[in-house]
Amino acid sequence: MANKRIDMLNIKQLLRLYTQGVSKLQISKQLGISRNTAKKYISLFHEHQLTYDELIELSDEDLDDLFETPPTDIRDKDSIKKQLESLFPYISKELKRVGVTRYLLWEEYIDKYPSGYQYSRFCHHYREWCKKVNPSMHIEHKAGDKLFVDYTGKKLHIIDKETGEQQEVEVFVSILGASGMTFVEATRTQGKEDFLGSLTKALHYYGGVPAAIVTDNLRTAVKKSHKYEPVITDSLLDFASHYSTTILPTRTYHPKDKALVENAVRIVYTRIFAPLRKDHFFSLEALNKAIENLLEGYNEAPMKRKKYSRADVFREVEKHALSPLPAMVYQLKHSVRATVHKTSHVYLSKDKHYYSVPFSYIGKKVNIIFSKNTVEIYYDQRRIAFHNRVLAKYQYTTVKEHMPSSYQFMTEWNPSRFISWGRSVGEYCEQYIIKILEKKQHPEQSYKTCLGILSLSKKIGNIRLDNACKRALGYEKYSLAMIKSILERGLDNLTDDDAFFEEKKLPKHKNIRGGKYYQ
Repeated sequence: MANKRIDMLNIKQLLRLYTQGVSKLQISKQLGISRNTAKKYISLFHEHQLTYDELIELSDEDLDDLFETPPTDIRDKDSIKKQLESLFPYISKELKRVGVTRYLLWEEYIDKYPSGYQYSRFCHHYREWCKKVNPSMHIEHKAGDKLFVDYTGKKLHIIDKETGEQQEVEVFVSILGASGMTFVEATRTQGKEDFLGSLTKALHYYGGVPAAIVTDNLRTAVKKSHKYEPVITDSLLDFASHYSTTILPTRTYHPKDKALVENAVRIVYTRIFAPLRKDHFFSLEALNKAIENLLEGYNEAPMKRKKYSRADVFREVEKHALSPLPAMVYQLKHSVRATVHKTSHVYLSKDKHYYSVPFSYIGKKVNIIFSKNTVEIYYDQRRIAFHNRVLAKYQYTTVKEHMPSSYQFMTEWNPSRFISWGRSVGEYCEQYIIKILEKKQHPEQSYKTCLGILSLSKKIGNIRLDNACKRALGYEKYSLAMIKSILERGLDNLTDDDAFFEEKKLPKHKNIRGGKYYQ
């Protein structure tokens, strides 16, 4: 300690070493005293303006009188501590800035208050203050680094206007690590659409994107839990890609990983759930409007034992540290599995439309992720194709670079071309081609069937082929073999009045008794 008294022998040793040019650090090590104690006696040595030889001639009593310093008043200690504690709210806020450390802030403090605490005591008092302000605070989060999200365990409810029944709703909570700025929204479920919708609204509420989003092990967030490499759902990965952020699931059985958001949930119970307990809401919109009003007051209210609010820290420290939002708001996407056909296309069954992928993925299982306007195709979480969504049945959207030279035939022939060709033959031929395209599952199979039927027009003409298609439509048989059978038997030339539609007479045979047998 700076005020520790040492004996006269050590004082003489200290001054001798100092006059010989030994550093204060070495002096303190050799004599087993603190640097502050060494500084104090060296300062008194300069203050009295005596040489070392003059000091040596003095008796121990004279030296004791000369270097005696009054003990520090306890009230001075209290004032120094109170002075430091008054700075803690500022220090806490500054530590949230990127690159700011405790040591850097201590240097600023000691420059301004030279008689203040040294670094170890400075940190000790700060830790004690943190425990009083927030007993669960162990991690100092940097601005713009992490957003923690979770759902409350307890639920709010709305009332069905028609039945009068109470319907429970989920409550989504997100909190920025550095500022504690909180977002809350009620949703009908914790499903994919509601979860990603709440995440989107949260980011636009903050007006920026953090470096990482920390989620609990929700089914809509984590496909497979793992201590080191959890598997994130495709939809959440796509969301993270759109906003250029990272998903960090918490570890199972590690409550400290999500202590911040769980503490926020407890406060939400007090600040939002409790004030709304006597109110009745008949729609989700009305409930969220009430939550929004309470949330604003919560974020703007000064924190306990601090002179600033969460919104103050957010505006001053964290908002500018967030990454900018993308130009377009995230559109919820759906995901389906598919196999790449030999035609180097995948089939999106919802739209009955085909989209091309690079031919090297033929036969591979891929994920098709589609939104209102776009279709993206992923293989092993890597995007291999992107298309604008086309709502045209039985048509192909093809990028020529995706196709190998051996499949140029398939790029030239497509459903719309076959339908157009059938229309040129006749009305019934067009209908028959459409039926074939609908019935056949593999495009190459349907193309070959259509090509075989339409090619017959060169031999028999459009009229006979159209009549044959009309007859086949009545049979509800859709194949090249059926058309050929009709043509070979000449059934295409028959009309509805022909004998073909009359009951055929049975052939004569000795085992056939005939009508007279039963008379």
